Amino acid sequence: MASTRVAVVTGGNKGIGLAIVRALCKQFKGDVYLTARDPKLGEASVKKLHEEEGLTSHFHQLDITDLQSIRTLRDFMKKKYGGIDVLINNAGIAFKVADPTPFHIQAEVTLKTNFFATRDVCTDLLPIIKPHGRVVNVSSMVSQRALAKCSQDLQEKFRSETITEDELVTLMETFFDDPKNENRSEEGWPNTAYGVSKMGVTVLSMIQARKLTNTFTKERGADGILLNSCCPGWVKTDMAGDKAPKTPDQGAETPVYLALLPNDAEGPHGQFVIEKKVVKW
Repeated sequence: MASTRVAVVTGGNKGIGLAIVRALCKQFKGDVYLTARDPKLGEASVKKLHEEEGLTSHFHQLDITDLQSIRTLRDFMKKKYGGIDVLINNAGIAFKVADPTPFHIQAEVTLKTNFFATRDVCTDLLPIIKPHGRVVNVSSMVSQRALAKCSQDLQEKFRSETITEDELVTLMETFFDDPKNENRSEEGWPNTAYGVSKMGVTVLSMIQARKLTNTFTKERGADGILLNSCCPGWVKTDMAGDKAPKTPDQGAETPVYLALLPNDAEGPHGQFVIEKKVVKW
């Protein structure tokens, strides 16, 4: 089975994630894995795709906030497929605007899921991405808006082309270091936990792409792996609400475009992409 290509979508049981799985089932030449935290929900989505649309996908449990769950998936993919050809990091959360949960709790939960857990997935799965593999980290245009509301000092740090992963982690940790985040505005942070979490995802993707390029050039030659972050747009989902103009299938278009870049493509790599176009960070 190591010769069979495989694509993995995190948070794939509903919304944009499910739409990405649907599109890959139609366009990707290989096995497509829908992953979800809850096996019942994940398996139900796989069954529904098959029964209602005739599409074949596979299920594997994955809780991105659980290191053991990530490593179980890694070991399975390595043993059965020899690695992963396409990885789309879609799983994430967002609190509703009217949610009464204290902001400091929202900040901690949101960043730990959207940024730190996504980073954990990449730490364990990037080493098993196959040559010419594609990695897509789903971010948001909200990351741009959040960046614009940061202080000049923070903007320079988040836009730095030499920022390291450790430096980025330290920055993200400072956002919820204060037990009640009472000083976040004074320290130059915007008042959006979701926006800051996606700022982290966007910048992390740039760092990861740079590390991939440097490592492969020095140690393994040109493996042709392309890694990018993207915004699917404002999509009608449980997270974004009913007023959004895009359907989940429309929201899946840019992530799937990046996931299916041809083998001879030299880019985009390490970019932030909206509507299939590279945008300035």
